[in-house]
This record gives sequence, C-alpha cells and structure tokens, in this order.
Amino acid sequence: MRYSIAMSGETEAALRRHLLREDGQEDVLIATYALSTGKERTTALIRSIIFPKEGDRLVHGNASFTSAYVLRAASEARAAGEGIVLLHSHPRGTGWQRLSVMDHETESEYERIARTATKLPLVGMTLGGRDIAWSARFWFDRSAPSWAESVRVVSPTLAVTWNDEVRPAPRGTVAQERTISSWGERAQASISRLRVLVVGGGSVGLDVAQRLAATGLITVGVMDYDEVETRNLDRMIGATRLDAALGRAKVEVAARLMMSAATAATLDIRRHEVSIADPDGVEIALDYDVIFSCVDRPWPRAVLNGIAYADLIPVIDGGIALDTFGDGRLRNGIWRAHTLVPGRPCMACNGQLLANEVSLDKLDLLDDPVYIEGASREAPSRQNVAALSASVSSALLAQFVSLVAHPGGRGVPAPLRYILSTHLLEQLAATTGQYCAYENAVAAGDRRTPIAERRDDWRKVVAARARRTHAPRLRLATKVEHIAQALICRLLRR
Repeated sequence: MRYSIAMSGETEAALRRHLLREDGQEDVLIATYALSTGKERTTALIRSIIFPKEGDRLVHGNASFTSAYVLRAASEARAAGEGIVLLHSHPRGTGWQRLSVMDHETESEYERIARTATKLPLVGMTLGGRDIAWSARFWFDRSAPSWAESVRVVSPTLAVTWNDEVRPAPRGTVAQERTISSWGERAQASISRLRVLVVGGGSVGLDVAQRLAATGLITVGVMDYDEVETRNLDRMIGATRLDAALGRAKVEVAARLMMSAATAATLDIRRHEVSIADPDGVEIALDYDVIFSCVDRPWPRAVLNGIAYADLIPVIDGGIALDTFGDGRLRNGIWRAHTLVPGRPCMACNGQLLANEVSLDKLDLLDDPVYIEGASREAPSRQNVAALSASVSSALLAQFVSLVAHPGGRGVPAPLRYILSTHLLEQLAATTGQYCAYENAVAAGDRRTPIAERRDDWRKVVAARARRTHAPRLRLATKVEHIAQALICRLLRR
C-alpha cells in the first residue's frame, strides 16, 4: 500500500499562516483528517484545523505540543469520525523533511493516544519554510512511521511535494529536451511523477493518453471496458482495421500507442477494463493524482464530479456537441473544457451535469427510443468528427498544463466554451452553488455520497471479449503484427 496526503489550497494557506511565524521560530498545530482508500493507495485528506488555545503549546525556538492539546484534538476528531494530524514547522527547511530524534520521539509518544481515541493512525507532517515543502508519515505503531510518497495541495494550481526516496524523479531523456526547456527541470521532475488516469479510451481519451506518454509521464492509466468497432475508426486515430475486426479492447489499443509515443526511459501503463460508475472503478481511480474525464455519459461524469471534491483529485473534463441543419449540413459546434477543483465550480454548477439526466442514465433510459418518444425528449447528440475531437483533447491538455505547470503563475481558468461558427472563446461566469452537494463535500473521502453502483453489464462485456475466438486469418494477422512489433523493439534496442 502507498500513502499520500491531500488538502485544499484554502486549508494549506491557513496551516501555513500559523506555522510560519514572523519571529522565525518553529510552531505546532493539529488538524483532523478523513481517509480516501484506493486499491493501492491510502490518502489522508486534511479536513479541519484545531487551533491551539493559550497554554496548549510551548514555543521556545523549537516548539512542542502539550498533552492537553493532543487529548482535546483527539476528542474532537473522534466525535467527527476522523483522525488527527500533528504538524510542525522547520522555518529554514527545504524539500522533504526527515524526522529529528526529538520529532520522532514526540510523534511516537502520541501515536498510542491518537490510535486509542480515534481508532485511526496518527499522521505527522512537517512544513519546510524556505520553499514551502510538505512532508508526511503515517504511524501504525510506535516503532517507525510509514512515509508518504507525496503531499498534494489542490486548488486551481496543483502543487506536489515528492518524497524522492519513495517516488524518485525519473532522469530526463534526449527525447524530452524540448519539453524540459519549455518549463524547466524542476517542473518536469514533478509532472513526470504524477499518476494520471484517462477515463474513456475513445477519440479524445486516446489522443490525451498518447500525449501524456510523449510528455514523459511514467505512470498513465486508461479506464474503459469497451472495444474498438469499425464505426470508431473515423475518430480513434491510431486504431486499425485489425483492431476493429478483432474487437480489441480500447485500453489495449491505447497501451500500444502510448508505448510508441513514450519518451520516458520506462513507462508503467495501467489498463483498467472496468466502469468508473462501478465501485471497483472508483477504487482504482483513487490511486491517481489527476483524472481526465473523456466520457460523455451523465452517470460516469457524476461519479468523477464527486471524486474531484470528496477525494481532492483534480478532474479535467470536456466535451463537444455538433448541431446540424435539417438537410444535414453543419450548423455549429461547441466544445467545452473545465477543471474540477476546490475554487472552481463543479459540473452541476456550471450547467454540464443535470440530476435528471444522471437518473435516466442509471436506469438505461437516456437512449431508450420508447422512453424518448413518450417523454417528448430529443435523443442525445452523438455526432463527432476526428478534425474537431482533436480540439477537445487540445483544450483538456491545456487545462492540464495550467494545472501542473502554472504558466505565468496562474492555474486553471473558469470554465471555457468555444463556439465554432463564430470562433469565439468564452470564459463562463459560472459560480459555486451555495448549497452544492458536490462542493460542500470537500475532503469527505470514504464518507462521500455513493454515486457508483455495482452493475454486471460491463462485466459481461469484458467476459464475452475474453471468451471470443477469431477466424484463422485474423489469428494469423495478429501473429504477424506481434512479430513485427517485437522485431522493431529488438532493432531499436541495438
């Protein structure tokens, strides 16, 4: 199991204001956390800050907690069903901070109190004041902590402090020379370590996945349980007629193309033949640092909308809608892009997610012709062309660069809408809804409102594909393809 910490930018700013004193002395603070449990990673989400009262701490160059402060915080955390975080500052520290003997003794001493009171492990955190670098560890017993691999601060900018011993930065390659010269070695060292999930392996998702690999990321996952069909070939650039004839899984096609585009020395490609609208898909998604939403169905988008706030994983979402005249000519096209993080409106608040559409999708009525006719509804638009889907992937990738590289010191913008007929790019004035259920659940973690449901339809699709047999000519074509790919790899290694 891997471990990490995440908090909103607003929470991080409040912690920093307290811990970094004007007199240059160290300080201490206690916060509470909720767990977000993925398949391979557990994240502590900072929930609330319990500020010290008079006499709760001693500041004397160094700083220390009193037992009364820890006991009060543990009691408040227990009442909320949360764990506690002991934080302290190293005003002159830089980078990921290790524990001094005194720090180790302090956290070890309070581990049992925290675990007894809250039934959750103690989390310790340190702030290095020189470069605003966080470090963190989980205490499951008194002997030694389990170090987190990263601390993420999520806002319109994503800032990550990495534990180089647990998640070392990959070396740059010759193929990345122009990438690194665009934003610097430090940014590349951070961006390349991000674990990024692309949900949806269609036209947009396939393009995004390849470009992430070309950027030098070392861990990219693609989630899609569907397969390539002939009707997909006018949009899925890189998918072949053989892929369609075989009914090859979209994640397999994405993996092949990512491997060809990769510039990192090693690339860990994760293939997830699962639905994000299923709890199994959600569990996998919680292992990632950033998610691209490349799906158009309301229910999967609602699940991702919830994860963005409840689990503090930025979700970059977008889509395209084409409109035609009665005679079939193109009237207009609109595509959108937005990033879902605390400080930016969710999909429901910016008008891209309707509760009734989610309910219809869950009931399999969204495309049902009988229901559509009876309810006097219009059938969902499914038009798309390769020349325009590239505009959507470009818009999503621009959001990603703004989120992680902060060009000009800025982060992701307000939701964007591009109108093709007039070539107008609009920044929409959407705001957060005061009573929005999604945005009011920031850092809820495992206590998030359940939107995903266990279904067997996608499992049947995956199982049927695994059982499928092909004609001899297709088996021969597949074998020739594998031999050619292996030969190319062998020649390039020489």
